[in-house]
Amino acid sequence: MNEQIIKELYTILKQRKKSNEEQSYTSHLIKNPELLAKKIGEEASELIIDFIKKNKQNAIKESADLIYHVLVVWVSLGIKPGEIWNELSSRKMKSGIEEKKNREVK
Repeated sequence: MNEQIIKELYTILKQRKKSNEEQSYTSHLIKNPELLAKKIGEEASELIIDFIKKNKQNAIKESADLIYHVLVVWVSLGIKPGEIWNELSSRKMKSGIEEKKNREVK
């Protein structure tokens, strides 16, 4: 994924957060967290279905939809993309199996 496109979308969504929710779907989602949560669930479910069906083109579209909604969550919570990159960077040398085991201990 191109990091620059995420930064650009994030900036656009931050601007739309300030818009009237009747003019901006992003603003509407931020002001309705239950709807945003529902949309994330829907998009994730649709992506799973397309993955199982091996439908590459629909999986691309659903992935884009899911990423958009995740970015709206970031904007809503004030999470900067760099914070996500830092978290991912801290995990890159860890085994996924080891990391999951450490979560269970807590």
